[in-house]
Amino acid sequence: MTATESKLTMVGETFQIKGITEPTLLRYFKTLNAGEFEETATLFAEDGVMHPPFEAAIAGRDAITRYLQQEAQNVKVYPCEGIAETLKGEQIQLQVTGKAQTSWCGVNVLWTFILNQQKEILYTRIKLLASPQELLNLRR
Repeated sequence: MTATESKLTMVGETFQIKGITEPTLLRYFKTLNAGEFEETATLFAEDGVMHPPFEAAIAGRDAITRYLQQEAQNVKVYPCEGIAETLKGEQIQLQVTGKAQTSWCGVNVLWTFILNQQKEILYTRIKLLASPQELLNLRR
């Protein structure tokens, strides 16, 4: 286990991420790692949007489920720590740093989430934190 992975701990069936207590986010990472992509998509608002690296925005739960089923197989994420702030309209923005690991590479990641009043994910952007050359090497 790497130092990054060790900062993500399990207590019972719940992830702990330094600085983050929001259950929606903890479930997002747990279901994503478990390959429960339909469950992950249910955490989004009906018109929620995911903006993954190298892709156009994906809107709606069904489209997010299809995308994850195609692109997130065998990907493990290791969120490390995060911060939260309240926005206008009682929305919450959360930023989480960590690592994503595939069978062939690992990369540092910044996830940005915006949650609505019902604690559903309105928006998430997944940004790879790598040099331009490292990013070029990740493209298919």
